Amino acid sequence: MPAYTTHDIRNIALVGQSGAGKTTLIEALLYHAGVIQNQGSIERGDTVCDFDPQEKQYQHSLDSAVAHLEKDGVRVNLLDTPGLNDFFGRAFGVLQAAETTAVVINAEAGIEPATLAMMEHAREDGLCRAIIVNKIDSDNLDLDGLLTSIRETFGDVCLPLNLPAADTGKVVDCFFTPDGEATAFSSVAEAHTNIVDQVVEMDEQLMELYLEQGQELKPEQLHDPFEAALRDGHLVPVCFVSARTGHGLKQLLRIMTQLLPDPTEGNPPNFLKGDTENARPVEVLPDPERHIVAHVFKVSNDPFRGKLAFLRLYQGTLTNSSQLFVGDSRKPFRVSHLFSIQGGEQSEIGQAIPGDICALARVDELFRDAVLHDSHDEDNYHLQPEAFPMPLFGLALTPNKRGDEQKLSDALVKIASEDPCLAIEHDSQANETVIRGMGELHLRVVLEQLEQRYNVHVETRPPSIPYRETISAAAEGHHRHKKQTGGAGQFGEVMLRIAPLPRGEGFRFNDEVKGGVIPGQFIPAVEKGVRQALEEGYIAGYPIQDLQVTVYDGKFHSVDSKEIAFVTAGKKAFHDALDKARPIVLEPVVNISITASGETIGDITADLSTKRGRINNTEMTADGRMVISGQAPLAELDSYTTRLKSMTGGEGTYEITFSHYEPVPDAVQKSLAERHQQRIHHQEE
Repeated sequence: MPAYTTHDIRNIALVGQSGAGKTTLIEALLYHAGVIQNQGSIERGDTVCDFDPQEKQYQHSLDSAVAHLEKDGVRVNLLDTPGLNDFFGRAFGVLQAAETTAVVINAEAGIEPATLAMMEHAREDGLCRAIIVNKIDSDNLDLDGLLTSIRETFGDVCLPLNLPAADTGKVVDCFFTPDGEATAFSSVAEAHTNIVDQVVEMDEQLMELYLEQGQELKPEQLHDPFEAALRDGHLVPVCFVSARTGHGLKQLLRIMTQLLPDPTEGNPPNFLKGDTENARPVEVLPDPERHIVAHVFKVSNDPFRGKLAFLRLYQGTLTNSSQLFVGDSRKPFRVSHLFSIQGGEQSEIGQAIPGDICALARVDELFRDAVLHDSHDEDNYHLQPEAFPMPLFGLALTPNKRGDEQKLSDALVKIASEDPCLAIEHDSQANETVIRGMGELHLRVVLEQLEQRYNVHVETRPPSIPYRETISAAAEGHHRHKKQTGGAGQFGEVMLRIAPLPRGEGFRFNDEVKGGVIPGQFIPAVEKGVRQALEEGYIAGYPIQDLQVTVYDGKFHSVDSKEIAFVTAGKKAFHDALDKARPIVLEPVVNISITASGETIGDITADLSTKRGRINNTEMTADGRMVISGQAPLAELDSYTTRLKSMTGGEGTYEITFSHYEPVPDAVQKSLAERHQQRIHHQEE
């Protein structure tokens, strides 16, 4: 058994804007706790958490990492997360493994977009929140103003547990021993009183002792209501530190070990049982004697070491001899190697208890978001799905080397299994593989992984727009197919009508042939010919939709009529009708919702107008930002992620969902038709 119990575990995810110093802060905590002998740095590329070669190259965290320390008998699991916008999905994906989300703020930069996003995401997930203000050793800081800004933005529930001392760079404790020297902008006594006033509201008996009897409360008495305040969002502690100088780290470690919740004190995870439509909440308890329930929150694939699945154990005791099921699978696998993780290093352990974060290696059945258990009673358990940002930035990929298509596909599947915000699509019409991510940097990192990990080199281009074709008028078509080559010939004659259908209705085929002029066994051949023409397109080479075809007359020959003859006749009769039905090209139109600060709204709406977009609504959010809702052609949103970042200084976000198809402008249709004719001419040559 481990030397600690579930009550001695703290699971803390450090999140925040890139550059806030999360990785450096974890490095400093590990050093001050005696876990590492020397404190690494981002510049030297020797930190525990940024161990991947790409992270060393970019000098930024590109994926989440796990580290741990032990202090005063408490095991603290620290989850380092990327702070670049393009990798928010990888940060969100690990939050379910923690009780506490610690949002790290750069004292120089103040509240940044990631601060807002992470605070809101943690609140929605019901996680306990804390704010760590890092880099307080920087010059020309207004820490008093920053604390005021934090409280104005996130509420008066944000209260400091320590404060920078005046002119010394040190940090004064305001909770455990509130008798330190004067601070730079507030008295220790006032800060301590504010915390106690906030905490005692969670306990009526303590409130009576404190307010009515005037009793001085000790930290031990405040522990339980402190935890309750964290769970309810009634308190968000603020801590000031400098990872570079070490000021405030001693107090931060004490806060982590003595005040932040253990796995029995945080809000329980939202486990559900049953299929998606009939799922119901189910209680999972941090009890080592119950059946095992664990959740895989992260997967990494190494070409040499295989798959590594990071899991959070919620219930039961996991050992090297455990037999586990994955979800509703009826085939168990045996745990052979159980690991504790320290950055890129793995140490084998014999057991894990509720609250532990550990890893299993070389189990191919595991995938991100899988629920593991050792009893069929839990075979339909799953966690409430995490809300991830939609991947919008796309690239079409073609392998440089012929024959590498399968190799590319296999590599992309492995990379996508690690990343909740990387989507892979195959457009059969355009015969292209498309990857979609959160931005240009996100996909650049994926392309580098393809080359460096899997030795797959690709060419990239913007993905094709899924245009469609339809008709705007009714028409009739006729074709007689007659072919004689000596011996048995081919004969089939088809007459049909076509008519437009409402947008989104697809395709209908009607048989109104009477008197057996086309025998019933040949009607499916006529439909087959029509469907071939639908797929090939007519004026621009895109699939045709939203029309009905009615076959009403024709002729056959008792000897020469065959299926192939009616396939050809049906296809050409359809082409004849299309030529008279005023065919048009349709383009996909999407609903777009853009969130940004108010001062950028003018630029955003003007840009959308130049891209044939239309604004439907504008409203203000609770945090003072603006949300613009509208519609725009998908073709006009190519590189929109980059444009929006430029207009909003990187803080704007947007989401799109498909709305409908509508006709393209005449100039666009003419251009698409000319390009199609050029392709046909090139193929004929």
